[in-house]
Amino acid sequence: MPTSRPLPRDPFDHPALSESVRALARRGVPRPYRKGTLLIQEGEFGDTIYVILAGRLRAFGSDIRSDREITYGSYGPGEYVGEMGLDGGPRSASVIAEEDSTCAMLTRRSLEAHLAENPEFAFELIAKLIRRARAATLSAKQLALNDVYGRLKSMLDAQAVDRGDNTRIVGRRMTHKEMARHLACTREMVSRVMTELQKGGYVEAGADGLVLRRALPARWSPT
Repeated sequence: MPTSRPLPRDPFDHPALSESVRALARRGVPRPYRKGTLLIQEGEFGDTIYVILAGRLRAFGSDIRSDREITYGSYGPGEYVGEMGLDGGPRSASVIAEEDSTCAMLTRRSLEAHLAENPEFAFELIAKLIRRARAATLSAKQLALNDVYGRLKSMLDAQAVDRGDNTRIVGRRMTHKEMARHLACTREMVSRVMTELQKGGYVEAGADGLVLRRALPARWSPT
């Protein structure tokens, strides 16, 4: 449920919001959500869309029988979630607040009205759906063809930024449990691989994030 904490003076004034997304968000109702709040439940029906104004949301799937999760994506201000439910089918993923967040909540009717007045936004919406479908395809390919280490290497390489001193940094801090959710494996497996990479001098925990001191090996064999 929404929290009672006060909203910012202008919740739509985040620099990460493009003008088109800001215009869409203003059609909704801004609401604050505590960390851990479940906004969307996988399998349920609904036509609500959430535009993120502040904070971060995580989309994931889960298996009750094995108590395992896989993270499909983590989204911050300027992004929106829930658009996959616009076809009237059941929700394909759950969405939870990774941290205290503020979102503009809209209905399908609000989106239709926005598209009627701003038809060019349809191309932006289609492009986002294509990007997410492409990301889902790549994720499925990695799960099928790569082992855990291969998926971990791909994730770190994709997020790392060159620091100009022959090292790279992954600025967004993730716990081993969060990594495991992204990689569809156990936390223990991630911890084991990361420990070996640290021992080998490949990675190091820095003040600003995870530092990749050397190019990660193409393959990893447990010792």
